[in-house]
Amino acid sequence: MFMYFFPIALVVTSNVIYNVCQKSTPHSANPFSALLMTYLTAAILTLVAFPFYKTDKGFFQSFNDLNWTSFALGFAIVGLELGYLLAYRVGWNISVGSLVANIILAIMLIPIGILLYKEGFAVNQIIGVVFCLVGLVLINK
Repeated sequence: MFMYFFPIALVVTSNVIYNVCQKSTPHSANPFSALLMTYLTAAILTLVAFPFYKTDKGFFQSFNDLNWTSFALGFAIVGLELGYLLAYRVGWNISVGSLVANIILAIMLIPIGILLYKEGFAVNQIIGVVFCLVGLVLINK
């Protein structure tokens, strides 16, 4: 049961820290300098943590299983990081910016889940989407 909820708790906790850090990055800082330091920190942390994920493959062998997704994810992460940083710099509130982005994201992922991953979509989920759309309108008024 712990391993079912732990990843979501990690995502939520990390997202809170992420958004607070993005909002708190000095406006005078070059966004790409901030991203470079962020990724250097992440790379070092990843290298330190690597041995703790047990597998039958060594460090260099583990790269053989990778495909295009790691490179595409790198581009996506830079866009995500830069987008949030710029959104907060132009005045989005931390309590609204992330909410708006994540509601729109969730709605955009629905057809992707249905078409590419054959996920179901029930009536109660349609009602949830309607509530999200109403919430987007209300939160931006």
